[in-house]
Amino acid sequence: MNSNKQAAPAEVRGSDGDGCVPGRSPQGAECTAAALPDPSSHSAPEETPRRAPGPGGTTTTAAKPEPRKSNRTRRPALLTTALVATLALLALLSAGVGAYDIPLTDVLASVQHHLGLGGAPLDRVGESVLWNVRLPRVVLALLVGASLGCAGALMQGVFGNPLAEPGVIGISAGAAVGAVAAIGLGLSFFGNWTITVCAFVAGLITVSSVYLLSRNGGKTEVVTLILTGIAVNAFAGALIGLFVFFADSGQVNQITFWQLGSLAQATWPKVLAVLPCAVAGLLIAPFYARRLDLLALGERPARHLGIDVERLRLSLILVVALLTAAAVAVAGVITFIGLLVPHLLRMANGPGHRFLVPGSALAGAVVLVAGDLAARTLAQPAELPLGVLTALLGSPFFFWLLRRTRRKQGGWA
Repeated sequence: MNSNKQAAPAEVRGSDGDGCVPGRSPQGAECTAAALPDPSSHSAPEETPRRAPGPGGTTTTAAKPEPRKSNRTRRPALLTTALVATLALLALLSAGVGAYDIPLTDVLASVQHHLGLGGAPLDRVGESVLWNVRLPRVVLALLVGASLGCAGALMQGVFGNPLAEPGVIGISAGAAVGAVAAIGLGLSFFGNWTITVCAFVAGLITVSSVYLLSRNGGKTEVVTLILTGIAVNAFAGALIGLFVFFADSGQVNQITFWQLGSLAQATWPKVLAVLPCAVAGLLIAPFYARRLDLLALGERPARHLGIDVERLRLSLILVVALLTAAAVAVAGVITFIGLLVPHLLRMANGPGHRFLVPGSALAGAVVLVAGDLAARTLAQPAELPLGVLTALLGSPFFFWLLRRTRRKQGGWA
């Protein structure tokens, strides 16, 4: 009898949502009984799932959305943990591998000794190689890679264009012109900061020019962006060639270093010179993540949501110039890091900038530390230019991305 009472309401509500009319159903008597205010008939459907929840009951159905939320929050944490672990492993490996090999355990022991955490120092040659050659290079690769990766993510958000990157649209070459001008003209008005300041000013002028020239009708066009980058790169190359023509032999070697991109001349003073600019840009950038997500909806919706679009773009252009100048001032022109890294992270976690901006900094550091290790070891005893190596790997990816963008849009836009 209880089972009939419990089954009836489910059948009755399934007909029209308000109950059933007695006599129009084969179960007319049961419908009449179910319509009465019987406490047992009303409480049974609510109490049964709590007493005996089964795999097909209401409790299991209501709990289905929870794993989706946990997956959305768990994936960025897993990716961050994987990137940090990979970066730590690559840094230790890069510190030990080279013409003078240092075992990983000895590297850890020496680092612990210098931090006052125990361990033991290496011999005189090992300590000199590790602390005066390898570790400055590893730290510089980390800073430069993080700056370029973060700058690429910010530029793609600012321009609303997946093909924007400091090297592709000429900002790296423009910043290099400032650094080369400081070398060629023998400028030293800011001491160790002279090259960084000149690179920053030239990079800021370049990114502003690209931004103004690539906009048409309130949006940034892909073709205009790429053609502007080609023109800026050509003009910057002409200026660098002009400085090479008038430079002496010592200056020519330095200028060649800027053109090819390398971390071979890494020292602790160079790390300290670039550290404030890189850290400032990397700390400021994540605060714009939410506004970049709103800007991705379009300029008009972003304005309706309270975003000052022009002010946001101007602020982020300054941050991009700061990060790019910091990278170029110590490493020369290294391209495609800012293009490749954000796209790989979008494929892994989606387009949200809350993870994309700091994640691009971490992944950029991983890519450049690995690239510098490959540049030092693939052609021993010679060393491949790091900018050449990243261009060799990044150019096919850029071509694939260009074709993919054109195919998705049904033509150029």
